[in-house]
Parts: sequence; C-alpha cells; structure tokens
Amino acid sequence: MLKKKCDRNIASTIELAHRMIELAQTGYEHHEDPGCGVLYGILLDTGYKILGLAEKEKQAHMLKGWWDESIDKGVI
Repeated sequence: MLKKKCDRNIASTIELAHRMIELAQTGYEHHEDPGCGVLYGILLDTGYKILGLAEKEKQAHMLKGWWDESIDKGVI
C-alpha cells in the first residue's frame, strides 16, 4: 500500500494516462470525420506525455525511497 498521498496521486495519474491512451485508440478506430480524428490524436499524444511525466516522477520517488513496491503488484 502506498503510504504517501503524492505517490497515490502519481499511481492514479498513470492509470488515467493509460485510460486516455486506450480511449484515444478506440475512438480513432471508430471516428467518422476529421474533427474526431484530430480530437483522438490530441488525446493520444497527451496521454503519452502525461504517462511519461508520471513514470519519470515515479522513478524519482523510488530513488528517494518513498515508493512502496506493492504498487507494482497492482495494490494501491
């Protein structure tokens, strides 16, 4: 269990970014006009950017010894 609220927030951000990426990929597969294509392209790009930043912050917290390893086993 993550003890620090900041770590729990990072874990939630990682989950949200994964959901954004998934939604963007599904939305793009089903889009019917260029506007939707642009929307899902932006969502996909943003999801990957957020994921990268959150993973980088997770690594920084791990180096500080704050991150509990149980998060990697799916326990939040």
